[in-house]
Amino acid sequence: MKILFSAKGKDWDSELDPRFGRAQGFLLYDDQTERLSWYDNEKNKNAAHGAGIQAAQLAADLEAEVLITGHVGPKAEATLKSSGIKEYPVEKTPCTVREAYKQYLRPQ
Repeated sequence: MKILFSAKGKDWDSELDPRFGRAQGFLLYDDQTERLSWYDNEKNKNAAHGAGIQAAQLAADLEAEVLITGHVGPKAEATLKSSGIKEYPVEKTPCTVREAYKQYLRPQ
């Protein structure tokens, strides 16, 4: 499974970015290969509009199956849903990407 995190840094101990469309960047974790990859979001971070939709399209292009983040706007949410990406909002921020992943793994 590929899991995408909005993040302020490039590793597990980076702070989860509570913003989705205007996040500093994204960490993609592939649990089969255990690889963590960084994707910069500079072009969307300062966009006048459409940042969430563009970030959702990036998530789809990266073949993410789950998104772990803070807030997702309605247009980005629709794009994620149409791409089959499940959204997991993290309520307690600030937290690290590692902490957010552990929250996600806990039984619901």
